[in-house]
Amino acid sequence: MTQRRSGDRTAARDEPDQLRKQRARERLIALARLMDSAVTLPALRGGVGLDALLGLVPVAGDVVSALIGLYAVAQARELGASRWLQARMVANLVLDAAIGAVPVAGDVADIFFRAHRRNLNLLQRELGEPWIEGEATRPDRDGDPALP
Repeated sequence: MTQRRSGDRTAARDEPDQLRKQRARERLIALARLMDSAVTLPALRGGVGLDALLGLVPVAGDVVSALIGLYAVAQARELGASRWLQARMVANLVLDAAIGAVPVAGDVADIFFRAHRRNLNLLQRELGEPWIEGEATRPDRDGDPALP
């Protein structure tokens, strides 16, 4: 039997950790797209997402959207977000829920105040990773990179 060195064990632990972080990144990106820009509308910059649709349901829709956002904050913690950043992310979610609570005007504001995308951008800036800016380099339907 060969004896493993401590460096080998560290490398073996780092690989699952890197995979876990990569999956957290992918979940955050997918969640932000789903919540803030799932359906592209020509008249709107970036379209609308599930957040705007949930906002049409009084009170419960905004609560569900905030709970989904809290899941994103938990994923950000997995990636190493500071407590200060987590607090800012929660503040964005609370502001989004407060804006959405206003009848009619809140529903319109939900289209333009994209708390989930804002939180994703805050996380990217804090961690200094380019993985969130994939929107500009994501291939379009023809397979060509989308123009910025």
